Amino acid sequence: MHANDVVPVDILISELWSESPPRHARTTIQTYILGLRKLMQSAAAAAGEADDAKQVLVTTPAGYLLRVRRDSVDAGHFERLANIGYRTRERQEHAAAARAFAEALSWWRGPALADVQAGPRLRLYAQNLSEGRLNALFCRIEADVRLGRHHELIGELSVVTSQHPTHEGLVAHLMLALYRSGRRCEALEAYQRLRANLTDKRGLEPSPALRRLHRSMLSADQATTNLIEPWQGALGTLGAPGAQGTPQRSVPQQRIPTDVATAPWSVGGPG
Repeated sequence: MHANDVVPVDILISELWSESPPRHARTTIQTYILGLRKLMQSAAAAAGEADDAKQVLVTTPAGYLLRVRRDSVDAGHFERLANIGYRTRERQEHAAAARAFAEALSWWRGPALADVQAGPRLRLYAQNLSEGRLNALFCRIEADVRLGRHHELIGELSVVTSQHPTHEGLVAHLMLALYRSGRRCEALEAYQRLRANLTDKRGLEPSPALRRLHRSMLSADQATTNLIEPWQGALGTLGAPGAQGTPQRSVPQQRIPTDVATAPWSVGGPG
């Protein structure tokens, strides 16, 4: 959380015991630090490294400092790759963005700090990491939708929207993936589930953009704009329609209003 920064003892005490620290909290902290250094020394020896634990977990007049290489922290790898994804996304390089976000997400192995007893600061840090993960996941899915990978996204989006049932952007992507796969009824059902969750849990209606998407799917046979969004059958290639070697099915073309079909449905990247 604060790699290579000094953490004051008072913050450690607050994080460990909140408003009820023990009488000899500073002495207890020193005991914990000693135990940590022993564990670190044993781990270094097992890995064949000669690092001195006192030079890694350093005592300073103001507190303690954990000295680590940035590339040894998974969160650092995630942030670096996610930032690459945001930059390529801004340039509308969807394939590159999808790859960068996918690589960033590969550094996750479960919930943030899942096996750590967190105090108030660590809980906020874990929440921030989780929000960053959700944002990167959303942007990767957005890139895949723009690349026409609708069929392969449906399963993943079904799971993710069940975990985040009021996330309008994710539900919009699920609706589009279903709709463009020829599953209009299921796309409309996804909207109704979202609306029920929003009204029951938040007392809100879906956003105007999502309502427009819903209306456009209800009136799919009406040519309301010049933008045509063809869908391919389950046996078709998931790439762009008309690509060389892509089998095409003779089906009616379904149309979605331009402002809806091109809506980013997104939360922005880091400022």
